[in-house]
Amino acid sequence: MKKILLVIALFSCAFSYAQRMNVLDEIQANPQKAYGTDYPYTFDAPALTKAPKGYKPFYISHYARHGSRYYWNNSLYLELDTIFTEAHDKHLLTPDGEKFYEQYKALYPEFMAGMGELTRVGWDQHQGIARKMYESFPEVFKKGGTIRAISSTTGRCIISMSAFCQALVQCNPKIDIYEQASRATLPGVKPDADDNPYKVQAPRARAELDMTNFNPETPQVASNDEIIARLFTSTEGLSRSPRRIFSNLKNLYTSLPSIGHEELLVGLFKPEELTAGWERTNLNSYRNWYRDINVMKPIVQDILDQAKLVIDGECNDIASLRFGHDTNLGPLNIVMGINMPKGGVTDASQLKYYFQDFQIGKAGNLQFIFYKSSKNPEILVKCLQNGYEVQLPLDTDNYPYYKWSDFYEYYSAICAESEN
Repeated sequence: MKKILLVIALFSCAFSYAQRMNVLDEIQANPQKAYGTDYPYTFDAPALTKAPKGYKPFYISHYARHGSRYYWNNSLYLELDTIFTEAHDKHLLTPDGEKFYEQYKALYPEFMAGMGELTRVGWDQHQGIARKMYESFPEVFKKGGTIRAISSTTGRCIISMSAFCQALVQCNPKIDIYEQASRATLPGVKPDADDNPYKVQAPRARAELDMTNFNPETPQVASNDEIIARLFTSTEGLSRSPRRIFSNLKNLYTSLPSIGHEELLVGLFKPEELTAGWERTNLNSYRNWYRDINVMKPIVQDILDQAKLVIDGECNDIASLRFGHDTNLGPLNIVMGINMPKGGVTDASQLKYYFQDFQIGKAGNLQFIFYKSSKNPEILVKCLQNGYEVQLPLDTDNYPYYKWSDFYEYYSAICAESEN
């Protein structure tokens, strides 16, 4: 019987990885995934593996990126206003360019006022994720209880936390949530914050990737200049280079679903033009975030510490909620080895099958669900990434469930490495 269960577990693990073996087809089917960290959260409904007999969830530990927002700084909006005003005055815009100019001018005050702030799209994302969590694990929430929620001190994270917590209380008014956005709790959400009083200078890491076989096929698509020509008859005499203009247009384009104005640049990019370079940008995202895997270990430690308090009976919380940024969630996924093979990824050409930057999109999240049984003292834990069960770099004969003792030992060792 044990052999049968092991075969089933191994098959499940293999299937989990195989789900991403067609990642390029997945992006072709949904070009918004090529937006990477600008990808807005989507509410898929994957089937979850039934818990082992006798086990029920009792505690959830969670980390989420803030939801959809306006662009994170105002330079994008300012530069586009300058460029298109200049081009309009010099009669350098195509009919489509003139149409964009008029629409952009009308929306410009909204964009500048909203810069960096959570949108209604982002609010709804976190409300929806909270309700899905409540519905998926009713045993955790049905009797009510206390929840610890912490956020970075940035407004979009605080409002994301508020949206999430409000939705949980709407589901069950017996839930009591204490929300914090303070310097004291920054190690658990944003250890790299300049105002973190416990900030430790951790060594930067470097992703060692073999580039020998990294040669992604790139379909023939329009050049950047050809795309610019859809809006400009010429860029001669403008205060920004064509390269800068293209970059600004693409950054605005990928941010539009998050602010509810997708109509602004309809048709500027064809799907294949958005997806063509994703594998390279995904590699760059991984490399950038990998540098901070040591910096983010305090988040891992907070996950361990809060869970241990609950398991040891020193805390009655039913959940721990954390709200931060892509620059935290990205490295956190890597340092915890989410969906990674043991030892990490060394071949750059294989990276896309294990790591996708769109998983760190707006409202991207990790949820660690803890289970206990009245007949078995071993606590179990499984991890969800954006609602999907994922693999951890631990041994198990019961995927996607892992022993808490193994989980605690492995990640405690990971955290201790930064102390050497």
